[in-house]
Amino acid sequence: MSLSGKNILIIGGSSGIGLALVKSLSAKGAQIYTASRTASDEWPVGVNYIEFDVLSDGATLVDFLPEQIHGLVYAVGSITLKPFSRLTEEDFITEYRLNVLGAVKTIQQSYRSLRNAKSSSIVLISSVAARNGMSYHASIAAAKSGVEGLALSLAAEFASQHIRVNVVAPSLTDTPLASNLLNTPEKYETSAKRHPLGRIGKPEDTASAISFLLDDESSWITGQVLGVDGGMGNLKNL
Repeated sequence: MSLSGKNILIIGGSSGIGLALVKSLSAKGAQIYTASRTASDEWPVGVNYIEFDVLSDGATLVDFLPEQIHGLVYAVGSITLKPFSRLTEEDFITEYRLNVLGAVKTIQQSYRSLRNAKSSSIVLISSVAARNGMSYHASIAAAKSGVEGLALSLAAEFASQHIRVNVVAPSLTDTPLASNLLNTPEKYETSAKRHPLGRIGKPEDTASAISFLLDDESSWITGQVLGVDGGMGNLKNL
């Protein structure tokens, strides 16, 4: 698999899955453009960076992007776990703005460069919770379901322009975002045992799936939601 000479835009590439993806794609020869609230000291040499907050009304990528973008990954998310009775309207709105409207803003601003590439790929990130009923996940599950609906609609609309749109849906992954859920050996072991494959996901697991969906090897795949979840999405762990 090679992405040599391809321009890839990653939104949220400073930690977790996004950071793993920056490293992986750089090693495959891609030219990386990343936009996030903060930079990372772990980025390889040559990464192009712009400070970007998707929740800011004035945030723009237009002058930052090259003429052609061959791949776009929206790797922004959150983990808000609360009993439904404690969730506020603002919680739901914030999750929706971050996960859905942020993706919309990014894709709209990148659309010309994606179209100019003649063949490009968009990958959004959902969650196993969007399709599996999981307690305390109401706000994030609602938002991630919106991500999946957005992706399917855009996959249909963009197909004639050779812009593919797919989704990866990970389960719990060992990232800074999930640190509160995995901060003791007991929590880590309990969470690992909930997955049929018996372990927590690594950022590289999801990054590998995203890399495949960006590559020309997946050029006949669009409108799909790929579970990267240790089997949790479809299997019962008895």
